[in-house]
Amino acid sequence: MVHLTATPKSALEDSPVTIYASGLAPSQLVTLHALLTDESGVKFEAAAFYQANDAGIVDVEHASALGGNYTGVWPMGLFCTLKPEKMFHRLIKRDVINSPFHVQINLFDSPTLYSLPGVAPLATCTVERWYAVPGMERFPIKTGRIRGTLFLPPGPGPFPGVIDMFGGSGGLFEFRASLLASKGFVVLALALFAFDDLPKKLAEVDLEYFEEACKLLLKHPKVRGPGLGAIGLSKGSEITLAMCTFLEQIVAAICINGATRITGAPLRFHDVHIPAVPYMSERTLINDMGVMSTFHVFGDPEDERHQASAIPLEKAQGHVLFVVGEDDHSMNSKLFAETAIARAKQHGKNNCTLLSYPKAGHLIQTPGCTLCCISPIGGKPLVWGGEAKAHAKAQEHSWKEIQKFLELHLGPAGSSSL
Repeated sequence: MVHLTATPKSALEDSPVTIYASGLAPSQLVTLHALLTDESGVKFEAAAFYQANDAGIVDVEHASALGGNYTGVWPMGLFCTLKPEKMFHRLIKRDVINSPFHVQINLFDSPTLYSLPGVAPLATCTVERWYAVPGMERFPIKTGRIRGTLFLPPGPGPFPGVIDMFGGSGGLFEFRASLLASKGFVVLALALFAFDDLPKKLAEVDLEYFEEACKLLLKHPKVRGPGLGAIGLSKGSEITLAMCTFLEQIVAAICINGATRITGAPLRFHDVHIPAVPYMSERTLINDMGVMSTFHVFGDPEDERHQASAIPLEKAQGHVLFVVGEDDHSMNSKLFAETAIARAKQHGKNNCTLLSYPKAGHLIQTPGCTLCCISPIGGKPLVWGGEAKAHAKAQEHSWKEIQKFLELHLGPAGSSSL
């Protein structure tokens, strides 16, 4: 009798899953198929073709996929190569507390049958991919000017505090914040714009808003202090770097694929004003499918004409971890990071670390997140870059390094000891 198991059946989204099929005929060709339906009803699917061994077993920990959405030995391949039925649709978990993503794993006979309507699988099982541990608390924040969501891990604490931000699409993303809180951090997912009553567009980066967020977080009795961490992707990365430079509260900053100078909108902080390098929209590239690349829109990171817009990282007292994908199609994030690090070193600073990942794209997220190569911003599809397997490895490695970095500079997570 054919059996199919996926272990663990229920776990955090960043946990690895082992898929194991038995009871097959020796050398039988089969298809492993994954199906996920997101909260908006869009289906995501992935398939890989395997050959059972002499004992009639397919163990993805050791077996090599012969074809499908990926090849070779890749235990998490089905999860990391899920493709949407709706073109350019990005997989994002919205309700991070109350429900998991359910991923149905199906085992079909032969590589040709799985896509035919009405064909029943030989076996099936379902795994739950959660974004929060039991006992996690979530609180919408609307205090003063601050808009976002606060995540508190279970336990008395106090815990290290972190501010989490995303990029140029605006709104509020909570999935990384809830996962990070599941590791023992108090995390404030902070909205930048286009959320609640915040401005629809980011006309100015008012760093006093982010200073207010720091003070709010440090007042919470579960936050250890005195320093905080900040993590940002894309525009959020740029702001994270500015926070580490000008705000004494930020002692550990993780900057993922962002510019290292002020772009698009100027920065203001008390008597400090940094002009922005305007987006060079005329340099946008559009392919035959209407998909845009903004790689050249941000200009040359080494262009000396824009020195006045460079974030003066040499002023930062904290530490910075740059995480970049070398196949980032949104911007030259590696060169931006290298330029900032060189500037810091010229001023005698050695507080920067660079993690650079070949073939990884712009949207470096958490482990298990399927690669999103293209998704819309402002209704227009943008290409983010990345090759599936290399991008997945970058997410797995960087996620561990991010947690180590935060604990190194903020103290142990999930513990009141320093």
